Amino acid sequence: MPNPPEPTDRELLILKVLWERGEATVREVYETLRGEVPIVQNTVQAFLRLMEGKGLVTHRTEGRSFVYRATATGERTKKSLLTGLLDTVFDGALDQLVASAFAAKKPTAAELARLRELLAAAEQKRGGA
Repeated sequence: MPNPPEPTDRELLILKVLWERGEATVREVYETLRGEVPIVQNTVQAFLRLMEGKGLVTHRTEGRSFVYRATATGERTKKSLLTGLLDTVFDGALDQLVASAFAAKKPTAAELARLRELLAAAEQKRGGA
């Protein structure tokens, strides 16, 4: 099965709710999002229908409600989005992507420590010293 298309910004907000909850009804997604973004329940329902057509979500029926879940994990979707960004915007240049990320947001000490751990683990995985 081919990968679903990249989600739009609003679709990504909905997917984050589904990833966090595992699955949710239209109302549950709406209740979660309404404090963050100006949105109405009918719009959430329309988005979920469109997202299902695109292959981003699927649903099951529970009584009279549709219960939605994401078709791909958050990790898989993030990796796909990042790969697309790396390839299309930075022509595959990882150093430029990282430099741009650091220019956009100054990392905290904890984030830098975590990055060092991730780099050491990646280096070890590649068989480096």
